[in-house]
Amino acid sequence: MTTGETGTSGAAAGRAPRGTAERRSDTLRRLAAERDIWVSTSHPEHGPHQVPLWFCWSGGAVWMCTGAGSATARNVRAEPRVRLALPDAWDVVLLQGGAEHFTPAEAPREGADDFAAKLGWDPRTEQGSFAYLRVTPSTVRAWRGEAELRGRVVMRDGAWLA
Repeated sequence: MTTGETGTSGAAAGRAPRGTAERRSDTLRRLAAERDIWVSTSHPEHGPHQVPLWFCWSGGAVWMCTGAGSATARNVRAEPRVRLALPDAWDVVLLQGGAEHFTPAEAPREGADDFAAKLGWDPRTEQGSFAYLRVTPSTVRAWRGEAELRGRVVMRDGAWLA
């Protein structure tokens, strides 16, 4: 069992809080390695919606794919501001940014290719109607436990802080 699995903060485990550069590095490593991300969207008439989706990190953005008629795709078309969260309540990474919606035919090749390579699924070759979503983060927050709440912003206005 790791320290993160016990719910113990970094300070309680005898570790000093990470600095901004280390948090950025850890965040980028997780964005490259992890498969699932929580996506929070909202619609002016239908309200909030949250769902986990597969994702890849490509070209400084989070790439996801969902059904073209899904609540997530509908919400992004009406309100492109979204929030994303990696699925760990101890090693928290929250991203906030603007989403773009693409049909498989419109999706930039690099993002769609990277998505397919990482996840082993290429929606461009599937029957059905899908939508690619590209979220370019404007703010990223990262912290482990209470000891790292201070200094948790590692990206502001689309620029990494370290």
